[in-house]
Amino acid sequence: MARRYWALALLGFLLGALPTGSVLAKDIGPANPACDSFAKASPEWRACAARIAATDGELFYAGYWLARNGRYEEALTYLNEAEPRTTRVLTYIGFATRKLGNVDKALGYYAEALAMNPDNTVARAYLGEAHLQRGELLKAETELKEIAVRCGTSCVEYGELATHIADFKKGSHLPG
Repeated sequence: MARRYWALALLGFLLGALPTGSVLAKDIGPANPACDSFAKASPEWRACAARIAATDGELFYAGYWLARNGRYEEALTYLNEAEPRTTRVLTYIGFATRKLGNVDKALGYYAEALAMNPDNTVARAYLGEAHLQRGELLKAETELKEIAVRCGTSCVEYGELATHIADFKKGSHLPG
């Protein structure tokens, strides 16, 4: 109980430090009718997210938004407590882990997420980015083809990974 109290207090503090106007890409984020009427990172949203994080099912909500706003270590605190460990929870544990520089460990989370749901194109796109970070172009291109099969070439996941692959081929910045 004390751990949960301190986690909620920490979440309130961290959510207060999130930038406003965050741009989302591959995933629109979890829906929460109680909080989604507020602008992300607004004082009202921070208060709502801190309140709902008290339930295990809502830990993903807080972890997701922390990860999407670059607060990877804090995000992992919540994502690792989320139950059940759904394909989306595993995808964002992998995302935050990769962003912290542990690409090899992230690969395991993406594999676990895809074993649960092979159609998780967000996990496939992040897996493709991880392959690029490791210099494995062919594996990234394989994920791009898998995304095309599952959602076509006009979905956001395909477009973003295709851009990362093109940048990789030009020697530009790798996703990380």
